[in-house]
Amino acid sequence: MKIRRVGAGDWVVWRGLRLAALADAPEAFLTTLETAQAFTDDDWRAALGPKRGLKAVAFVDDRAVGMVGAYVDDARPGAAQLISMWVHPDARSTGVADGLVEEALAWAREQGFGVVELDVEQGNGRASRFYERLGFTFTGESEVIERLSEASSMVCSRMARHLA
Repeated sequence: MKIRRVGAGDWVVWRGLRLAALADAPEAFLTTLETAQAFTDDDWRAALGPKRGLKAVAFVDDRAVGMVGAYVDDARPGAAQLISMWVHPDARSTGVADGLVEEALAWAREQGFGVVELDVEQGNGRASRFYERLGFTFTGESEVIERLSEASSMVCSRMARHLA
């Protein structure tokens, strides 16, 4: 397995993973598959621009099998935010997810952050247990998050990991 940080030139790979993620686990993301399918090539390139934080892709035998993102939320300036985490079903339980999170944590350290936060949908026990195994803990914060393109929402709990 190889994890590689990607940029605007990698938009085709990122688009393929993102669309696969939205088809596989629509409940885990704010954007819907229908909305993402309508993005232009320029939209995909812009999403991977240098000021958009980290985007990383996991490859196994030159096949893209997972993705993760991290960014700085101006509303929560003390912590990096982990987002867009997804691994292809064929690559789950192989260490790919661990490697992707470690890449996001490394990026956060490079940016000078001492904390990484993420939101996990309440009731998603598998994801919660995964992040807990990697040292994330629930903060006690939760919020209702509106999906970006449909009249629905999801209730998420915040988790955080302090970096050493």
